[in-house]
Amino acid sequence: MRIGIALGSNLDDRLALLRSARKRIQSFHEDSGPFLCSRIYETVPADCPPGSPLFLNAALEMSSSLPPLDFLAELQRIERDLGRPRNHGFHTPRTIDLDLLYCDNLAFRLPDLELPHPRIFERPFVLFPLLDICPDRILPGKNIPIRDQCQHIQTSGIAPQDLPSPLLHF
Repeated sequence: MRIGIALGSNLDDRLALLRSARKRIQSFHEDSGPFLCSRIYETVPADCPPGSPLFLNAALEMSSSLPPLDFLAELQRIERDLGRPRNHGFHTPRTIDLDLLYCDNLAFRLPDLELPHPRIFERPFVLFPLLDICPDRILPGKNIPIRDQCQHIQTSGIAPQDLPSPLLHF
């Protein structure tokens, strides 16, 4: 199944943390499709405490046969290994944040996981990296592709400095 993952970091060596997470996540990739990496974007913190550092954000898409809850557990293990405490504050600065965004066309809500991620379309820092790797993807429960949602955001009056800006490739 094709799996989408969002990566973010706004503490310590953000780029090194994203690259380390990507390398660890790539170990779960299976050869049934390409391993896709977005560009890395620098973004203004959303819903974080005042004075929070800027984020680096990216997205990955890969193939894996791991069940979604098992994949989520692996992402959480990577987060802990990279210095994120298990019980961190809500929207606080973090060394690494890994979110499971979608698993093919699965749609469900469990106490620990909702797919697709319920706030993808509210988060330009997730959508713009996804635009790099899967612009035509239509998520379950949505009727427009990622590309169209990004165009809508760009024309909605959001200040340009609040839109993600690509910095470099992984």
